[in-house]
Amino acid sequence: MSGAMRRSRLSLFYLAGYLLFAGVLLMVAPRITLQLLLSNGQYGEVMPRLAGVVLFALGIFIVQIIRQHIHSFYKTAILVRLFILGALTALYFISSDLLFVVLFVVVAIGVVLTSTSYLLDRRKPVAA
Repeated sequence: MSGAMRRSRLSLFYLAGYLLFAGVLLMVAPRITLQLLLSNGQYGEVMPRLAGVVLFALGIFIVQIIRQHIHSFYKTAILVRLFILGALTALYFISSDLLFVVLFVVVAIGVVLTSTSYLLDRRKPVAA
């Protein structure tokens, strides 16, 4: 694979993967999925399914960003996830639900991957 932003594009596969996978799991089996994510909260059946729909839909958008090589959205993907990390932190302190710690770690890994890749891709090549 050649071209600009190659690493950044590849890092978005992680994001698309967990959004699509978690979305399907939450839509199909919300209780089991929340247990796997170490949740100790009570969210019923409907809200986790709605969250699954939203995650899956976002995953589709990320897949299109990857497919279409829309480099201009890579920085936005980092910034939005930084906002999400802040929200997950606040939700943990409000609820003490370990779900938000697990989600924080998953999202943070992606932020580190994409941020590092983005910075490496933006470096100018060193002249020989």
